[in-house]
Amino acid sequence: MSRLAVALPDPTVRQRTAADPAASVWVSASAGSGKTKVLTDRVLSLLLEGTPPQHILCLTFTRAAAAEMAIRVNRTLSRWATCADDKLRTALEALTGMAPDESRMTQARRLFARVLDVPGGLKIQTIHAFCESLLGRFPVEAGLAPHFEVIDERSAAEMLESAHGSVLVRAGREPALRAALDIVTRHVDELRFAELMATLSADRHRLERFLRDSGGLAAALAAVRARLRLGADESDATIAAAAAREGAFDRSALQQAAE
Repeated sequence: MSRLAVALPDPTVRQRTAADPAASVWVSASAGSGKTKVLTDRVLSLLLEGTPPQHILCLTFTRAAAAEMAIRVNRTLSRWATCADDKLRTALEALTGMAPDESRMTQARRLFARVLDVPGGLKIQTIHAFCESLLGRFPVEAGLAPHFEVIDERSAAEMLESAHGSVLVRAGREPALRAALDIVTRHVDELRFAELMATLSADRHRLERFLRDSGGLAAALAAVRARLRLGADESDATIAAAAAREGAFDRSALQQAAE
């Protein structure tokens, strides 16, 4: 049997294509295949093409990825600023696929100083950090208090625990809240109660919007009953009694299953 030669695509060429700032691309690749390198090369290519460093915004999901990209870009630019001409020429040709002229090499050597002059450096950050910066610049438009601070997870958990305790204390003084807690505690134990409260707290904005759009708690309860097709006087007890009424279920089949 003859062995067929398969021509595999050159990964360097494909990465160079994806890093070309003149193209809008979508890259999908597995871990360790060079996605961070492509993004780094794209930022370097933008800088080489004359894009002002302060006009570049690179967003990632994690702080680790943002730090890794910033380190790679700064490390490359510092190397370009100090390496010998032959090494710089080789690096630029590998990045762009074209042999650089003297003006391009001079420009490459100056990029490190240009990036250092940008207040705060290159904008390579997480999506959360970018959104936080936008809210910080336009707090009034976002409906926030100026000079707000983002709470950390530990403080949020402590405040949530304190709020739970306050609700339990209030239940001793407010009959309606005590009746609601009586219903909840019939269905969940102590551990699941904390999980339930955490879930409700995470969705509190949706609950608030539902209550507001419904016109209050009573109207919201009426909307839920209408959605479930329940009468005004129906409860879990009346529903269970109706389901257990003679003729409402297949007694013989249930008896056989029980036996």
